[in-house]
Amino acid sequence: MASVSSAGAGETSVSARSNVQKGALVVGVVFLLVGVLGFIPGITTNYGQLGLIGHESEALLLGLFQVSVFHNIVHFLYGVIGVLFARTSAGSWNYLLWGGVVYAVLFIYGLVVPHDSVANFVPFNGADNILHIGLAIGMIALALLFGGRRERTGAH
Repeated sequence: MASVSSAGAGETSVSARSNVQKGALVVGVVFLLVGVLGFIPGITTNYGQLGLIGHESEALLLGLFQVSVFHNIVHFLYGVIGVLFARTSAGSWNYLLWGGVVYAVLFIYGLVVPHDSVANFVPFNGADNILHIGLAIGMIALALLFGGRRERTGAH
């Protein structure tokens, strides 16, 4: 029995997505959730000290990761981009690979820029730095493991 897909033109049903698309979709959805959770008191501790931008924000997502309004919005937008790019294998591969590269750069930035510096505008703390290198490795690994040339070009 053939399955019927409700996906419209240019869209792919979840079951018909390639592994790299599924990876990008999951990463995108997680970023969307993180962006929203950063605005929820209790999930974000010290919520009363949530700053707009910069290292002065003392709000901690899950009690660990320093966040600000700007930081939460960036997470949310990163998630939107992931969900949109997950529509194609090539977009998914690019999102995971280059998104991972961005997180590698953010990891280095977090190591170089002092946490109490005005240059720490996002803001980052030590837990963020560890998470950033983990995201860099994870996203790049997903791109390389699931996004081989065959999947990216759509050749089967």
